[in-house]
Amino acid sequence: MVAKIDANSCESCGNCIGECPACAISINDDDVSFVIEDKCNDCGVCLNACVHGAITIV
Repeated sequence: MVAKIDANSCESCGNCIGECPACAISINDDDVSFVIEDKCNDCGVCLNACVHGAITIV
C-alpha cells in the first residue's frame, strides 16, 4: 500500500512534504505534490498533514 495524491484536490501547500518522515513526497513541474512510491512506507502521516483531503492510502 502507498499514498496517492489527487492532483485535482492538491493545493500545493507543501504540508505533506514537510511532514513525510520517509521524504517520499515531492512537487512536480505543475506545482502538484506526488508520491515517490519506492520511498513511501505507508505510515499515513501525510493523511493528517493534508488539510485538503487530497491524499489516500491505496
